[in-house]
Amino acid sequence: MAAPEPGFTPLLLALPSLTPSLALEVLPHGVTLHRLIAQADGMTHDLLIGPEIPNDHLTQKYTNTLVGRYANRLPVHDEPHILQRNSFTSTFTPLNNESPKVSLHGGRVGFDAVDWTPLLDNSESQLFTPKELSHVLPGAGVVFSRISEDGEEGYPGKLLVEALVTLVDPSGPQTQNAANGGEVNLGSLVIVYRAKLLDEGKVTPINLTQHWGFNLGASLKDGPEPSLSVKDHTLAIKADHTIELDSTGLSTGSLLAVAGTHHAHAEKETKTIGERWPTNGYGGYNEFYVFSPREKASLPTRIPIDKFTPDVDLVNDIITSEASATSPLVELASAKSGLRISFDSNQSGVQFYSNNFASESKGARKKIHGGSGISGAGDGYGVGSAAFLEFHEPLAAWLHPATKPHSDDDTLLASGEVYNNFVKLDVWFKAPATA
Repeated sequence: MAAPEPGFTPLLLALPSLTPSLALEVLPHGVTLHRLIAQADGMTHDLLIGPEIPNDHLTQKYTNTLVGRYANRLPVHDEPHILQRNSFTSTFTPLNNESPKVSLHGGRVGFDAVDWTPLLDNSESQLFTPKELSHVLPGAGVVFSRISEDGEEGYPGKLLVEALVTLVDPSGPQTQNAANGGEVNLGSLVIVYRAKLLDEGKVTPINLTQHWGFNLGASLKDGPEPSLSVKDHTLAIKADHTIELDSTGLSTGSLLAVAGTHHAHAEKETKTIGERWPTNGYGGYNEFYVFSPREKASLPTRIPIDKFTPDVDLVNDIITSEASATSPLVELASAKSGLRISFDSNQSGVQFYSNNFASESKGARKKIHGGSGISGAGDGYGVGSAAFLEFHEPLAAWLHPATKPHSDDDTLLASGEVYNNFVKLDVWFKAPATA
């Protein structure tokens, strides 16, 4: 078998332990999270769906990749968009790819489809301070970097982008006794996206996210149902509204209340995803949920360059925060496997997509999930096989003021600013009840 290309050679990140509870394989191509391995109760679980062979991510697009320069859907007009921020003005003409009037996930060749440079010496980073990188444990984290040129996919401004991907040991109140029905925290995965324009006087849209798909029971290997469906998982999203979408998936600029609908994932009663499954013929979930107002402000999404000094240490604030454990924005759990994942982020919402366009006849399913690992073998992932939970700001937010929870959530970045976007995922295990 030929050696994989450099962009598809996995980098292994693991917590420093003889038997690590959490490990991650990440590919430089698209900053793709190839495997997220959790060791619990003598079992090995891969929490992410996807292909067995790294190169198959070329055909199984948007599976656990970083997407951008702009995640989700933007309208394509005959006339360019006029962008204004901090007294600067730029024009923007996105390239259509999903349909004639829609640009999806950054255009025809987005951030998912290019090789990023892993900075094997993190000190080479330009967008993370030495203080911040001092919290990255050896062998547990890496910074990826790339430059998106002015005009790439129609986006204005030469943009330096870096993504810190790191595992974090469980600590403090996030660790609970697993005995007597309690849970244990197996560790955390933190991703921080940073960017700045290298040109003066420019404005660009930016909205980055990880397009990752979770199934917490697929590694149980006990048949196609229910372990290959997330309909038996429970999902909680702290959101009062979704964004109204038109027939092409674009934002209409209005919000819809979730109360009394299949989108009311924050209601107190515990229901599985399947018990809330849409019955309107849509085929599943593919909606953007706007988070409810928070009691405590999260970290900023932009930092003025003159405030971004060597003393800045937002990474420490992220990894020591208890929010993902004590007041998560989103939780996904499988009673069958005993696994639960909880999230915190400084983004305004989350896109929940239930893999509606998947086909068992296409793509490959990982061997640990009971598949052959062979693309096109007929044993791929089907509809409802994953919960994609993509944390970002509202779709085309600068065009739709009514969908922005805060006045500054316009998804525009101006020269003289540093973009700052994070998501923290905690992995929990509780021994499942026996029959």
